Amino acid sequence: MADEGKDAQKVRSVYYVNADGAGRTLVARNARDACWNGDGTAIAYLGGEFEQFNDSIIANKGLFIYDLATGKHRAHPNQQIQHLFNLCWSPDGRWFVATVHAGMGYDHALIAIEGEGTRVLNLGIPGCRPEFSPDGKRIAWTPNDWALRVGDLDLSGDKPKVTNQRDVVTSAKPTKVYHIDLSPDAKYVAFSRGSFEKRLGRAPENVGTPAEGWNICVADATTTNRWVAITTDGHSNKEPDWVFVEKKP
Repeated sequence: MADEGKDAQKVRSVYYVNADGAGRTLVARNARDACWNGDGTAIAYLGGEFEQFNDSIIANKGLFIYDLATGKHRAHPNQQIQHLFNLCWSPDGRWFVATVHAGMGYDHALIAIEGEGTRVLNLGIPGCRPEFSPDGKRIAWTPNDWALRVGDLDLSGDKPKVTNQRDVVTSAKPTKVYHIDLSPDAKYVAFSRGSFEKRLGRAPENVGTPAEGWNICVADATTTNRWVAITTDGHSNKEPDWVFVEKKP
């Protein structure tokens, strides 16, 4: 995702690139909050709510799917989707999870959206920024600005179940912890960590906001508060993600 242009010409767009940074390809203009499907053949993204640039994390309306092989876009069946952030697609493609704020009949909630249908389920857990584990059996999220939590996720029934909840990282104010992401084997989590200091009224954890002093950390997901920082320059390091790397023989 990139913010390009200035003033009235500024636009937020979604791109994808090769792992080495080459081959930058435009997916959609006036789009945001993209995520991959399980096998890397499609990208889901949210459409901008307004024609004029708006950097609010909830200034979006509509969910769209881009197919890399054909270059075609299609709209999600649920036409009421709006005001989401931190969209995440389940590995089997059956569900999306996200935070919704002031939209879709919710003040604020963590929700699951049917991948190819119109059902929307309230996960019934506090906080924001939910993430599926790579096997789709667990969920990680921030119950508040000062903790990172994981739990087992069951979306097979009419009512979601999030069980065996526990914190893997806690933090004392004013240092926030955010953007949790489970490793492929679910043994570790990557996350962002930094002090709370609003700039121009914007929270440092949000996309596009400078976050001086923020770094990327990795924690042991099997216990609480066993973690290490993997960046130390504090140059607005945020929103980590894991990648699969083939083992050399």
